[in-house]
Amino acid sequence: MGKSLLLGPLILFCCFKAHCPHCQTPDSESTDDEMVFSEDNSGEKVVQCRMCHLQFPGEKCTRGRGRCMATPEEACTVGKIFTRDGSLWLTFMGCLKNCANVRNIPWSIYLVSFKCCRGYNLCNENL
Repeated sequence: MGKSLLLGPLILFCCFKAHCPHCQTPDSESTDDEMVFSEDNSGEKVVQCRMCHLQFPGEKCTRGRGRCMATPEEACTVGKIFTRDGSLWLTFMGCLKNCANVRNIPWSIYLVSFKCCRGYNLCNENL
């Protein structure tokens, strides 16, 4: 695969926090059975989201695996990039500010979809 094809999605990933104080890596990650649902200083509920910066179809998370805590302005999200023929090319998950559900937005030779949720912890695992 050419470098130019990989450069575009990497730019898109910049909207996710590569390093943030409320993100957890596998080393600091709590067990999957433990659900953290807390309140911030203003009393608003904070949702824990699954995070993965790079996952190709049929594979486990390759980069950025962990969890992040969505602030009140953020939501859990799943982004999927499809080729023009509709084949899934790449998936990424995390916390995103001003998240909006969009479907099949043309981007270069790809189609991009985002799904957002805030209802419960790890709600973006099965979107």
